[in-house]
Amino acid sequence: MDNSTFIISLISGACAGTSTDLAFFPIDTIKTRLQAKGGFFANGGYHGIYRGLGSCVVASAPSASLFFITYDSMKIYTKQYIDSPVQRHMISSSCGEIAACLVRVPAEVIKQRTQTGRVGHNGVSSSWSNFMYLIKDKSGEGLIRGLYRGWNTTIMREIPFTVIQFPLYEWLKEKWAKTTHSAEKLSAVKGAICGSIAGGVAAALTTPLDVIKTRIMLHKDRVNVVDVVKSIIREEGLGTFLNGIGPRTAWISAGGAIFLGCYELVHASLSYSKEEKLQ
Repeated sequence: MDNSTFIISLISGACAGTSTDLAFFPIDTIKTRLQAKGGFFANGGYHGIYRGLGSCVVASAPSASLFFITYDSMKIYTKQYIDSPVQRHMISSSCGEIAACLVRVPAEVIKQRTQTGRVGHNGVSSSWSNFMYLIKDKSGEGLIRGLYRGWNTTIMREIPFTVIQFPLYEWLKEKWAKTTHSAEKLSAVKGAICGSIAGGVAAALTTPLDVIKTRIMLHKDRVNVVDVVKSIIREEGLGTFLNGIGPRTAWISAGGAIFLGCYELVHASLSYSKEEKLQ
């Protein structure tokens, strides 16, 4: 990937991530509170649905940029080694998610603590106070372990999600382009529709993993996946693994339209500007 392509991916990803998180943060809060132990109203109900927005906004641009820089780079790199487009997209998107989670996981921990009213530093519930709570090691886990609580389950959720979403997204775009007999790339609007469908399907199928990830991040002690799964089945039943499926699917489906539509729009605009300069 040359420098100009790197910059295009970085800026496009940053715009996509920030616009999506700003637009759909309240739905994410509702989803988190539905999944947290005790249920929706015990964790704040409709009160303060923008709690945790600070950590989300700060992290959204760099995490999305990291994803698309890695994703676009790996698509180029793997082309010479892997013939199957589906396999290339699965590998590239998985690498992109791992890179993005370096930023996303700490932000998720802070955001979800704040969304559910967890008290941070000095007895205050805000993004900054919860960040300071973890920085000062009030959790007793150590800085890295505290900030990256739920890393394994986030990766466990994001990899299946992304290997469903992005190959499906790329496939839908390719089929739509063939249907319209267009040699040009699909418009941002059509890309957004493909992103919405792919995101919704992936979100619904990976909701159980999202519930497990949320419970681990919000648990007062450090727990493993097996213990959390056993506890949910024993105390709340199997239906709990689908808690928040409605808001999650709606949010990610609509978010996928904005996220990938915005990415395609900004990417196409910057690529066009680059081509004009070369002429």
